[in-house]
Amino acid sequence: MSNVNEIQVLNLPLERDLFLRNLIRHLSGTLQDVIGVEEASGFISIVGQQVGDEINGEYRKALNVTHIDKSLIGAVLVDLKRRIGGDFYIVSEDDEKIVLGNRQCPFEDKVLGRPAMCMMTSNVFGTITAENLGYSQVELTETIANGAAQCRVVVHLQPNDTDAPRPGIEYYRV
Repeated sequence: MSNVNEIQVLNLPLERDLFLRNLIRHLSGTLQDVIGVEEASGFISIVGQQVGDEINGEYRKALNVTHIDKSLIGAVLVDLKRRIGGDFYIVSEDDEKIVLGNRQCPFEDKVLGRPAMCMMTSNVFGTITAENLGYSQVELTETIANGAAQCRVVVHLQPNDTDAPRPGIEYYRV
């Protein structure tokens, strides 16, 4: 039997960040397996909205503003993902939408096969944008979770004014 000192120096892939990513992967996987992807996404959406509210408050406080200006929303979305290990960037931005790309998911390989986890991005982006601009609709057009090489996220800033439905989830200021 090994002594305590030998156990403490074992080379194990076990540290807090990896443990928490594995925990979220297994929780979302269990939800997807038991109640389905759509319902699991709903549960994760609730958490995402709460996280989005907290992050929004932190940015407003740090920027010393009551609302984040439209000109800064894209930069805030990119910055928050950078801070948690994502590699988001702005593909394009205009008065109607912000298109973002992402080369690295903050959940890394733990997101593969777990599309419900993408609801964190949708809800955090949607909540922050809507709480500051009044409205947003987030469309996850490509995701690493579903096997794409990169993510593509469209954050619509204006309600759809056509008869054709637009994919994505709508968010409104509370």
